Amino acid sequence: MSIVTLNDRAVRSVTAFGSLATGSMVFIKKLTASSSGDLSFVNGSSDVVLDSTYKEYIFTFNNMHPATDNANFVFNGSDDTSSHSYDITKTTTLFRAYNYENDSARGLDYRTTQDLAQATGFQDLTDSIGNDNDTAACGYLHLFNPSSTTFVKHFIAQTILPYQDELAWHGFTSGYFNTTSAITAIQFKMDSGNIDAGDICLYGIL
Repeated sequence: MSIVTLNDRAVRSVTAFGSLATGSMVFIKKLTASSSGDLSFVNGSSDVVLDSTYKEYIFTFNNMHPATDNANFVFNGSDDTSSHSYDITKTTTLFRAYNYENDSARGLDYRTTQDLAQATGFQDLTDSIGNDNDTAACGYLHLFNPSSTTFVKHFIAQTILPYQDELAWHGFTSGYFNTTSAITAIQFKMDSGNIDAGDICLYGIL
């Protein structure tokens, strides 16, 4: 029995699992925060690639620590080629799973205050992150085909953090940039104060 695989170059038959095609993550750029107002990945700037070279990009967040207590980690995109105003119209969803350290409550719920419906503001990736020394958020964001001039641009993200009320907070965010213009930059920041520490790495997917 053979397995038929498809990719953007060919359709072929695979007769053994050892011959299955696999993709690769290609490291592009790492930005490290140090009391930074934002971390911005701009195509063509400082060796950043965010164009048709890859159809999928992944941003990984490592120990994003806010300078201000109870800050949210947020992001937005730009389709400008020069001024890079981060204000693309988006429709999004966000839900979370959580459990308190003392096991007093846990649950799964939709966050009606953290989604967007045809809005241009920054999208939350977390809820309140405390600025205790041992507190930070980690996760990733997938961005699909940002250079397309035919389709809207989809994204999905997951984040985990110790919420400021001493609970484990696992967030699931998804949505789309409602534009057929190519996205040329992505910016991350806290919704209040600076990013005290942390790093974000950008990868392209072959």
